[in-house]
Amino acid sequence: MKRIGQGIGIIIGLMAFGMTAAQAEPPIRSAEDAVCRAEAKARVFAAPNPRNLPLEEVGKGIYYKCMERIGGKPARKRGRRHHAG
Repeated sequence: MKRIGQGIGIIIGLMAFGMTAAQAEPPIRSAEDAVCRAEAKARVFAAPNPRNLPLEEVGKGIYYKCMERIGGKPARKRGRRHHAG
């Protein structure tokens, strides 16, 4: 019974992590953007990480190298606009 409870806890944790990760991504802006996002997601766990960077940073590096290689314009998060007033 204890193992079932641990399994359910792990599944709920992974679902929560997946939802927060999906919300953090800006919308896909081009075909190149979609290809490079998929490549980064596929390679993030297999990529060398000698500096012990967080996985998000490793994925960003893969994404930007892909966009540079393909010649696309990387998607950027839009900043807040400050109005003088």
